[in-house]
Amino acid sequence: MKSRDIAIVGILLAIGAIVRYLSLLIPGPIVANLVIAFYCLAVLLVLPTLTEAIGIGFVAGLVSALISHSVFPPGNLISEPIGAVVCLLVYRLLKDRMPGSEGVTTFIATVVSGSSFVLISLAAVGPTILSKYATLGAYAVVVVPIILTAAIVNAVIAQLLYKPAARVLMRGRA
Repeated sequence: MKSRDIAIVGILLAIGAIVRYLSLLIPGPIVANLVIAFYCLAVLLVLPTLTEAIGIGFVAGLVSALISHSVFPPGNLISEPIGAVVCLLVYRLLKDRMPGSEGVTTFIATVVSGSSFVLISLAAVGPTILSKYATLGAYAVVVVPIILTAAIVNAVIAQLLYKPAARVLMRGRA
């Protein structure tokens, strides 16, 4: 990855971290992970290799774990690299085949990342989660709408920011 691409990824991850941190100030037990929107945007803009996407996801997971108040913050160290890889692979499949592929890709990556986080959390701290919910079904009823809402928000963010960000980056290459 070129140093310019590393800078782009770093800036977008920093923006995602700041937005996520500020969102923690809003009262409520659940906070969407907006870091996903910004690491997806980074992946969409620089089109990294598979190992670079894993690295982007790992850094995003580290950031998310450090500023998280979820039931199992270390789960981000696995779920975010999974999301970044899915983002890269889905975008490679869709980018020339459909309009709005950036938003669709981010939606799918967020759903995969969020779902994998839930599964990792259940495996790691299942008894703690089940002490707050009567059944896994009750937990799913609470969590699935949160993941889908976050996926929609992240998709909109990535779709709205992709073209302006790509234009700015293209100017710098001329």
